Amino acid sequence: MRERVWLNWAMHAGFYLLLAASAWRLVSRHGMVAQTVTALVVCAVLALAYLAGMVSWSRLGRGRLVWLGCVAALWLGLVVLAPSFSWCAVPLLFLCLRLLNARAFAVAAAALTLVVIVAQTKIAQEIDPSLILAPIGIAAMTAVTFWELQRESAARQLLIDDLIAARETLAASRHRTGVLEERERLAREIHDTLAQGLTSMGILLQAADRVWATDPGLARAHVRRAATAAAENLDEARRFVRDLRPPGLDGGTLPEALARLCASSDGDGSGDGGGPRVRLRLEGEQYPLEPEVQTALLRVAQGALANVRDHAGAASATVTLSYLDGEVTLDVFDDGTGFAEPAPAPGRGYGLRAMRDRLDEVRGVLIVECAPGEGTAVAAKVPVRLPEEGAAGVPVRPPEAEAAGMPVRPLEEGAR
Repeated sequence: MRERVWLNWAMHAGFYLLLAASAWRLVSRHGMVAQTVTALVVCAVLALAYLAGMVSWSRLGRGRLVWLGCVAALWLGLVVLAPSFSWCAVPLLFLCLRLLNARAFAVAAAALTLVVIVAQTKIAQEIDPSLILAPIGIAAMTAVTFWELQRESAARQLLIDDLIAARETLAASRHRTGVLEERERLAREIHDTLAQGLTSMGILLQAADRVWATDPGLARAHVRRAATAAAENLDEARRFVRDLRPPGLDGGTLPEALARLCASSDGDGSGDGGGPRVRLRLEGEQYPLEPEVQTALLRVAQGALANVRDHAGAASATVTLSYLDGEVTLDVFDDGTGFAEPAPAPGRGYGLRAMRDRLDEVRGVLIVECAPGEGTAVAAKVPVRLPEEGAAGVPVRPPEAEAAGMPVRPLEEGAR
C-alpha cells in the first residue's frame, strides 16, 4: 500500500542518516586514528550491504533472512568498534518486524535493545538509569507502533480480500440469476413459437391423413395449411436465433399482426382437425403501445388460440382487442368444452403460466373465466399511459389492477 511504501523509504533514509551522524560523531571526537578508519570501512561495507538488499528486495525472496543476518552481524561488529553506531538499531528493529514472526521478533528486539544499552553505558562518563530505561522505552514504542501498523495493514488486506470474494460471489449469483431468467425466456419463446407451430402441423397432417381417401380436396387443404404453418415456424426459428421481435410485428401494428394470426388460425369449424372459425374484433381508438406490450399481447393471443385448437373442441373463437382509457385488453373467447378435463396431458400445461409471466413483465394481469360446457374466456389487461398524459405506451399500473389478478371462476392451471 502507498503508506507502507513511504514508511519503508522513511526507515531506509533513517538508517543512512543515523550511519552518517554516527560516523561524523566518531571522526569529530577521535580523529582519523586506525580504529576510526577501520570503523569507517566497516560502516561503508554495511551501507553497501544494506543498499544491495534494498535494490534486490523483490528478487531475494527467502534470502531476505540471510541478508538481514549479514546486516545485523556487520552492525554488531561496527558497534564493537564504535558504540555510537548503536542507534542504527531502530531501523534494524523495523526490518526484523517485517521479516520475522512474533517469537523471533521478540528475541531480536531484546537482543538489539541489550546491545544498545551495553554500547551506551560503554561510552557514557557515568552510569544512570536513563541509559537503561531510554533504550527499552524507545524499543517498546517502536515495536508497538510498527506492530500496530502491521496489524492494521493485515486487517485492511483481509477486508479487501473479503470484498473481492463478496464481489465474485455477487457476480456468480447474478450470472446464475441471468442464466435462469434466460432459460425461462427461452422456454416461453419455444413454447409460444416452435412448440405451438409443430403441434399445429401435427394436427393438420393427422386431419389430412384421416380424410385422404374420402375427401382428397380437404386433405390437400390441410396439407397446404400445414406447409404454411411450417414456413411460418421456420421464420419464427430464424427470428429466435437472431433474437429479434416476432415477425408478426415487424413492419406492422398489433392489430395487423393479430389479423394475420387469426387468418392463419381460421379453420372450417368442423371439429375434425380443421380448427375453429376465428374472427378478430377491434374496439376503441388505437394509440401507440410499447413494443414489449405488443409482443406480450400477441404471444397471449397465440397461446390462447393454440389452447382453443388443441383442447377446447370449439367451433368458433373470437379475439377482441380493446383500446380503453388507461389500459389495453385482449380477450379470446371460444364456445368449446371449457375445463372438462382438469388433468393436463403429460408434458403439457405450460401455456397459462407462460402467458402470466409475459404479462408480468409489462405489469399486466391474466384473467381466465371457464366452466365445463360453457366455453372459456381468456382476458389480458395491460395498464398504459395515454399519449396526452405522457410518453406514449409507457405502462402504469393503476391501484385497481392489483385486485384484478385472480380468475373469477375456478381455474385448473394444468388444464391448458
